[in-house]
Amino acid sequence: MTGRPVKEEVARVHHEEWARVVAGLARRFGDLDVAEEAAAEAFAVAVERWPRDGVPPNPGGWLTTTATRKAIDRLRRESHRDAKQQAARMLDDDTPFEPTGPVEDDRLRLVFTCCHPALAMEARVALTLRLVGGLTVAEIARAFLVQETAMARRITRAKAKIKAAHIPYRVPTADDIRERLAGVLAVVFLVFNEGYLASGGDDPLRVDLTDEAIRLGRLLRTLLPDDGETAGLLALMLLTDARRLARVSRIGELVTLDEQDRGAWDRTLIAEGHALVREGLEAVATDDQSPGRYQVLAAISAVHTAAPSARDTDWSQIVALYDR
Repeated sequence: MTGRPVKEEVARVHHEEWARVVAGLARRFGDLDVAEEAAAEAFAVAVERWPRDGVPPNPGGWLTTTATRKAIDRLRRESHRDAKQQAARMLDDDTPFEPTGPVEDDRLRLVFTCCHPALAMEARVALTLRLVGGLTVAEIARAFLVQETAMARRITRAKAKIKAAHIPYRVPTADDIRERLAGVLAVVFLVFNEGYLASGGDDPLRVDLTDEAIRLGRLLRTLLPDDGETAGLLALMLLTDARRLARVSRIGELVTLDEQDRGAWDRTLIAEGHALVREGLEAVATDDQSPGRYQVLAAISAVHTAAPSARDTDWSQIVALYDR
C-alpha cells in the first residue's frame, strides 16, 4: 500500500485512534499537554514511515507505543520536572502499552475532563474538538471564524486551568454523572447547531461542524449505550442532518421545512434516527420514566421526517410530545 491509499489509511486511523491515544496518555502521564503533543508526534511519524514501511497490523497499538516513547523522551528532556523525570525512568521499557482499564473508560475520562463545568463553554468546545475530536487548532479556528493564534491561546488557557484547578481526570461518580453528562451533551449539541445554524461566515451550513458533532455523538453512544439522552441527542442530530441537502436552495437561501424537497432527504440517516427514537421511547415506557429533552426533540423530528409531505404531518402527536 503506497501513495494515496496510505494517506487515506492514516486519515482513517487518525479519526478512529486519536482520542484513544490521547486519552490513554493523559491517564498514564497526568498531563494533557504531554498527551496531546506526544500523540501528534506519533501521527507525524506514521505519516513519514507508513508509506515506506507499510501500515502496521495494529495501527492503534503502534501509535500508542510510539506516542508513549515520545512522551517519555519529552519528560526526560525537561530536567526541571524531577518527579516526572523519575516517573519517566520507571516507565522506560520496551513492552507495548497496555491500559489498566478499558480504553473506552480512558476516552470517557477525557470527554468529561474537556467538558468540566469549571471551564467556560467556549473553552469546553475548543478543548473537546482538539483532544477528543482530533481537529487541528487551525481547523477549529476556521470553523468558528477566529484567528488561529486566538484559538491556540483559548485551548492553552483551558488546559492550564485544568491543571491549576486540579480538575480530576476521571469519570464522575454515579451521584453526579447525570448532571455532568448533560454538560457534555450540551457541548456536542452546540457544535452541531453552530454548523447547522451557522452564526457567522458566508455559508448557511458548516458541514465540518455538523459532521464532527455527529461523530462525537456516535462516540458517546458507544461509550454510554444505555443512556437515553445520549441516544436521543444522536437521533436528533441524525434526523436534522438528514435534511441537509434540501435545506439550502440553489442560490444559497435557507428553505423552510414545509417547502423542502423530501425526496432529497437522506433516508439512511432517517432510518437510523427513527430506530434510536423507537428504542429510547420503548426504554422510557418500560422504566416508567419521563423522556429527556433530547429524546423529546428527537421524537418530534421523527414525526416530521416520517410524514410524506408537510400537510400529512401528525400534528396531534407533535403537540402531545411538546406537552411531555
